[in-house]
Amino acid sequence: MSSPADEYRARLERRRAEHAQWSRLDARMAVTRLVVFAGFVLLVVLAWRGLLSWWWLGAPVLAFLVLVQRHDRVIRAREAAARAIAFYERGLARIEDRWAGTGEPGERFHDEHHLYAHDLDLFGPGSLFELLSIARTGAGEETLASWLRVPADPATVAARQQAVTELTAALDLREALGRAGSDVRDAVHTEAILAWAGGAVRLSPPWLRWIALLFTPLVIAGFVLVMTAGDQRLLVAVLVAQSLFAWPQLARTEHALHAAEGVARELDVLAHLLERIERERFAAPALVALRQKLQTGTTDASGAIRRLHRLVAVYEWQHNLMFLVLSLPFLVGTHLAWAIESWRLRYGRDIHEWLAAAGAFEAFASLSAYRYEHPDDPFPVIVDGPARFEGESLGHPLLAAERMVRNDVRLDATTRLLVVSGSNMSGKSTLLRTAGINAVLAQAGAPVRARALTLSPLALGATLRIQDSLQEGRSRFYAEITRIRQLADAAAGPRPLLFLLDELFHGTNSHDRLVGAAGVLRSLLDRGAIGLITTHDLALTAIADELAPRAVNIHFEDWFDAGEMRFDYRVKPGRVTRSNALALMRAVGLEVDS
Repeated sequence: MSSPADEYRARLERRRAEHAQWSRLDARMAVTRLVVFAGFVLLVVLAWRGLLSWWWLGAPVLAFLVLVQRHDRVIRAREAAARAIAFYERGLARIEDRWAGTGEPGERFHDEHHLYAHDLDLFGPGSLFELLSIARTGAGEETLASWLRVPADPATVAARQQAVTELTAALDLREALGRAGSDVRDAVHTEAILAWAGGAVRLSPPWLRWIALLFTPLVIAGFVLVMTAGDQRLLVAVLVAQSLFAWPQLARTEHALHAAEGVARELDVLAHLLERIERERFAAPALVALRQKLQTGTTDASGAIRRLHRLVAVYEWQHNLMFLVLSLPFLVGTHLAWAIESWRLRYGRDIHEWLAAAGAFEAFASLSAYRYEHPDDPFPVIVDGPARFEGESLGHPLLAAERMVRNDVRLDATTRLLVVSGSNMSGKSTLLRTAGINAVLAQAGAPVRARALTLSPLALGATLRIQDSLQEGRSRFYAEITRIRQLADAAAGPRPLLFLLDELFHGTNSHDRLVGAAGVLRSLLDRGAIGLITTHDLALTAIADELAPRAVNIHFEDWFDAGEMRFDYRVKPGRVTRSNALALMRAVGLEVDS
């Protein structure tokens, strides 16, 4: 069986060949359209001079319309092949640990007041969200973000694991997602779609639509009279009456068409995805439930969306001058506006369910892609009982495999607190982030970067990136104690807390720091919490003795080699016995007395 990387490379080559083929056909059809248009102009001139019957114009018009439709299909196929190429290129980048900067970072989900999202790099460039997300829609990104920000209950985690397991081998299905319509995240979002779907009626009263429909056969009859008998009176009268009818409604008609244009592009992304989901037969209950949400009476969601897309596509043809000239006498824009309004009134209430189903499926697809690309990462085991976090050979998923160093972390009913000491840059903060980000993955329903992880349902909180705020007029110390108060409140909640405290109270003097840290940690442990704290202050390691046997010291070591500081980033028992601060000062050329 080929590796994920080999499978991606093979498919990438096939998609590149496919893209080249569609590009050649696109160029040929563009030339053909120009030739047909030139032929149409020539026939108009000849008919105007009486050398040909006006009926001859029907042939190039029909040919042009067929070419427009088929050329549109070719362009869509070429663009889909390009998106498939990007899908596999990004997949290879993830496997080869060069993915940072290649995906959607999810910065709009950043919240510095969240108890751990900013501290654990869940969102932003090089974040966990960027690593995981293959979502093509705003709904998919929002669902995945919510799974990372809010730990799920054990039953939900189990259901997600089952769904992710079923989708792991479904590479064709994920490629279909990757081929979905153009990236419109920056143009249209879920809120805009729902606002459009549930907005007020734009065109009324309904009898105006019937009058508009009546004009069309009259215009056709007028053209027939012109071409057969040379009588222009009926055509002129109908066109004048039609203009007087359409002019007062023009603003509302254009608004209805323009509002649907962007929404249809976003929904078209969904249609590709939903059509594929509708063809699948799932076993996992979570996926079966999503499939059922896509049925609206006897109509599938994708079929309904295709109808809207066809209506909007015809409207977009009016940007072509030739089509616009041909469509104006027949009130094509007015008819399209009424048809779109009718579609919105019929299906608008169902769009919320479609978006929710698509968002959840894209979140499942993202986690399944991660599992496919990292086959050695297992699912964690979620257990009931007291607070527990037992990770064997834990690694940080945002670090490249060649630089990642794995460590064990064990917190249970006996050992509730790990006091992590060590020199600057030795790996203390990374250990906290490693434990935290794997707890996030575990409770989102994803695999974890570990040999094995067993944990109980946990709330999570951290102080790894606490900083001052000039705008809010607060110091770093004040921001830290405010966050710790929030963690204390969380520890009193229904879930035990896993806390990750980096350089606790380092913004105050040593005496207050030691007394304050001991008091806070004792309070957290008394409330059933477990966690890790880091310090490079050797005096603070005495907390482990004060809180024994619930607390244990561990440390990281460093040494000098050829004038350079070296680290092995391996956790060792006990407290650190030396500091590298003075040595580092001297290493960069500062004059520091011994």
